[in-house]
Amino acid sequence: MSEEADKPPERMQRALLEPETVFGSPENVVSADGYSRQEKIEILRQWDYQATEEAVALEEGMPGDDTDLLRRILKALGEIAGPLDMEWTSPAKQHGLSRRTTGEK
Repeated sequence: MSEEADKPPERMQRALLEPETVFGSPENVVSADGYSRQEKIEILRQWDYQATEEAVALEEGMPGDDTDLLRRILKALGEIAGPLDMEWTSPAKQHGLSRRTTGEK
């Protein structure tokens, strides 16, 4: 397999693991070229999970800064996926967005 053929999966893998490093902000995911709608949804869902983990840690007394990142991620996700159905979230502190939340089956 050529090096060129390896680039897209590696790029997506990095976007999923380090969305803030790759995009800088959730709003930049919405306008990013070279990613499908579904890939953008997956990136934002992963970013939401990471940000929620940090928010739970802050709530439990870990040092850090409280930001509006979760709100911005959900807003960006809503722009791509359409209205979010927040009834389909996990009851855990991390809430976890179900695929139904973003209209996926």
